Amino acid sequence: MANQEAHHHYHHYLVLAIILVLPLLLLVKLRPRKHGGENPPPGPWQLPVIGSLHHLVGALPHRAMRDLAHRLDAPLMLLRLGELRVVVASSAGAAREVMKTHDAAFATRPRTATIRALTRDGLGVAFAPHGAHWREIRKLCVTELLGARRVRSLRGSREAEAASLVASVVASLAASASEPVNVSTLLATYVTDAVVRAVVGDRIGDLRDEFLDRLDEGVKVAAGFSLADLFPSSRLARAFSGAARRAEAHSREMSRLMDGIIAEHRERKRTAGAGDDDRDLLDVLLRIQADGGLRAPLDIGTIRAVITDLFGAGSETSATTLQWAMAELMRSPAALRRAQAEVRGALPGESRVREEVLPELRYLHLVIKETLRLHPAVPLLLPRECTEPQSMLGHDVPKGAMVLVNAWAIGRDTASWGVDAEEFRPERFEEAGGGAAAADFRGADFELVPFGAGRRMCPGITFGLAVMELALASLLFHFDWELPGGAGGLDMAEALGITARRKSDLWLHATVHVPL
Repeated sequence: MANQEAHHHYHHYLVLAIILVLPLLLLVKLRPRKHGGENPPPGPWQLPVIGSLHHLVGALPHRAMRDLAHRLDAPLMLLRLGELRVVVASSAGAAREVMKTHDAAFATRPRTATIRALTRDGLGVAFAPHGAHWREIRKLCVTELLGARRVRSLRGSREAEAASLVASVVASLAASASEPVNVSTLLATYVTDAVVRAVVGDRIGDLRDEFLDRLDEGVKVAAGFSLADLFPSSRLARAFSGAARRAEAHSREMSRLMDGIIAEHRERKRTAGAGDDDRDLLDVLLRIQADGGLRAPLDIGTIRAVITDLFGAGSETSATTLQWAMAELMRSPAALRRAQAEVRGALPGESRVREEVLPELRYLHLVIKETLRLHPAVPLLLPRECTEPQSMLGHDVPKGAMVLVNAWAIGRDTASWGVDAEEFRPERFEEAGGGAAAADFRGADFELVPFGAGRRMCPGITFGLAVMELALASLLFHFDWELPGGAGGLDMAEALGITARRKSDLWLHATVHVPL
């Protein structure tokens, strides 16, 4: 639902921007464009005022940008979206320039009108500009919240939610064994509940659904560009755009809900006394705030922002990846059989999947890796901003330009992955010869960047993989799966949004193989 509404809002803004061309020509005084050098990256032809926007209407942005880059033979491409100059990196080489060679110059985030409104209460790790505050918050996330030790400590909650996922499938079969199961809904619920328990515990009760609705609304508000984002100097654009007002309203509602959850945690701590251990990540944040262990202020607004980041990054991306993994396995019977045989062979006589066996499931890891290559949850990595003029791949990138890395295009680039780059084939990572086949997604290899790289790389990889691996292993261990209409009838279309979820839910027939 969130992605469908995001799709509506995104195209609404693009169409409205084009409709407003003539009035804006008369009423908008465009700022003089300062060129960052004599040789900017190539780009498609432009229209007055809206620039390159018309090239993106009616298509998913990551696909439209990949097609434009191919047409122009431009691994580094310059678009003008309204007043914004946007540089798009669509190859491993271009991504390396952005996230390694010139990483320091591209380490900050642009502050659009919508993002400013969404983050008015505080800045977490996702959208904070590069600087002392961001470094302290990222260090906090890496060392205290999302490190391997902390992720291991949350194993019990993940295993409990995986058992609930399996029980939900069994309950659906008990209600009607002949009907397919909505795997998309069950996976989204599993991931959401696993993240809720890890971040704020299982004590939010009646607030849960409202809290998740507000998070859903945040995804919709942040998707795409509003008119105020595209034309920041135009009062007319700000008047026509309601995105900033919706973002401010969303921020107020999130603050209200978060304050209730934080108050409950503080009351429990006060009642339990000093001996009460950290039960979830919010407990950790409140302890660090009380201890004063950070050089940057850890005020209540920052705590709210960090919690929101953890929810947004942890739930939406993992659920998206799991849905695509199951869909691809349904279209690849040999891969499905091999993955199931591996999981079941590693757990003879067991009644459930234990996390300690996951490191042994090598092929399962390759399935997730191949899914991340073809379907990065965030196809256009969160935008960066060029803080100083840079020269890259023979072109000049101007100061102030927004920079997007097209992780989706890079993962399907035939120059890196060969003629079968569009095919789901986990075995490619077992083949000799090095190159992209040996690539990992932890930031050193730029052929595969679903989590980004460099200073702005996602700090939650370990947590996300633990959530995904346990769920996928559990579904393959306990059930046999079939498509209702055969592999040829599976819709693989993507929805529009910050994340590229499936456009339609995944419905599958399930048969119990190992009872819970």
